Amino acid sequence: MPPALPLMPRPTRAHVRGGRFTLDAGTGVRVGDGAEPAARLLRDQLAPATGLPLPLAGDGTVVLTLDPALTGLGDEGYGLTVGPRSVLLRAARATGLLRGVQTIRQLLPAEALSASPRAGVRWSLPCMEITDVPRHRWRGAMLDVARHFQPVAYLHRYVDLLALHKINVFHLHLTDDQGWRMPVPAYPKLTEIGGHRARSPVGMDGEIHDDVPHGGAYTRAELEGLVAYAAARGVTVVPEIEMPGHVRAALAAYPHLGNRPGRTLDVWTRWGVCDTVLGVQDEVFDFCRTVLDEVMDVFPSPYLHIGGDEVPVMEWAESPEAAARVREECLDGPAALHGWFLARVGAYLLRCGRRPVAWAETGGELPDGFTAMAWRDSAHALAAANRGLDVINAHHRRTYLDHPQRGGAQELPAQPGAVVTLRDVHAHDPVPDGASAAAAAHVLGAQAQVWTEYATTPARLEYLTYPRLCALADRAWGGSTPWRDFRSRLDGHLPRLDALGVPRHP
Repeated sequence: MPPALPLMPRPTRAHVRGGRFTLDAGTGVRVGDGAEPAARLLRDQLAPATGLPLPLAGDGTVVLTLDPALTGLGDEGYGLTVGPRSVLLRAARATGLLRGVQTIRQLLPAEALSASPRAGVRWSLPCMEITDVPRHRWRGAMLDVARHFQPVAYLHRYVDLLALHKINVFHLHLTDDQGWRMPVPAYPKLTEIGGHRARSPVGMDGEIHDDVPHGGAYTRAELEGLVAYAAARGVTVVPEIEMPGHVRAALAAYPHLGNRPGRTLDVWTRWGVCDTVLGVQDEVFDFCRTVLDEVMDVFPSPYLHIGGDEVPVMEWAESPEAAARVREECLDGPAALHGWFLARVGAYLLRCGRRPVAWAETGGELPDGFTAMAWRDSAHALAAANRGLDVINAHHRRTYLDHPQRGGAQELPAQPGAVVTLRDVHAHDPVPDGASAAAAAHVLGAQAQVWTEYATTPARLEYLTYPRLCALADRAWGGSTPWRDFRSRLDGHLPRLDALGVPRHP
């Protein structure tokens, strides 16, 4: 791709011609049947900076059309032809048009992405032809709002930034030991009590606390609005409700759902893994089903994440009820309750027509029917794919953006442990080494993670996320590209992030 076209991610094929097409006050948009959402997105996103009305017109020179016969483009691919007198954006599916709108935004001057008017700019695109189809169907980004709550207005901005980079999954981590952020009418204390903690750790060792209360929860209307906002940009919101571990906030609200119902717990004020887990009595599964019914009612995503990892078994080993369940189910011991619990919840989601997702720690522990989000090692992704499970490769040494991008004292505080450089993310191939064609077919794609122990504000989140998320987006959409090619395009892309006011890592 010519250096003058620093598109991110790189399109499958691009051919540049001479000349330019200029948008001006007289430019109209011609919209075919089914292309209305893409036209609305194009107009809404260009208006703040350009001030151009781009009215709908039967003779408009910017044409958006759906053609189901373009089967080679799949669900998200598009074709874009820019000539000196017209622009034609075509796709087989409506989502493909949304992806093409983001390419049009990137072809315009970077100022087009600004949220405020920009005068004296010629709003023109280079004449060219693009055919673009993603390599992987899952290109995700996870944001943890349990450790540090973020207002829903920021989640909208987060979605806009994902859509610009053709990231199509927003994995929203809603619950954990340190906070519960989604209301469930049948269990109001989940947010009334579980949504607030007395203090938070400060610094790298977690031994010092700020003694500042932290809390927050979304309303159902806010979450439904977020789902609609994301869908209008071609992004699916995948919710995560942690179980059977990472549930200290839930047990602070409803202690009887645990293994020691008489005790009083607080919402956890430490980072790391708490040793509390849900009990295995029937009432717990009534709770899980009620919560998941509410989640499914708010989030139409075909996938639903239930956490599932880092489950300490000490409480089960000491619980008479857990011991009785082990005998009743003919299990090998308390540790086997982990897989049994996930299988029971997963079966319920499957009966409801949803696909359960869980964090995979080995690749072999998840029940059949689950989608494995492999985070510890790419070998675990391979193990799960070899079992026939669908896999999202989220290897922490390549995709955990809460880790520092560089070492040294000059870096701001981040997750302790390995440095994850821009080049590390760029090198992340979702398909693990040694995968057969059959196993590779089970790899849905890749996902970046931002855990928020050390990311308290939107500015800090974006500093950690960008530009590393650009590298994951590039790899997951277009496959492997030479490092020099990526860096050249990234250098041209950074002014867009600047125009959007992203406080990115330098």
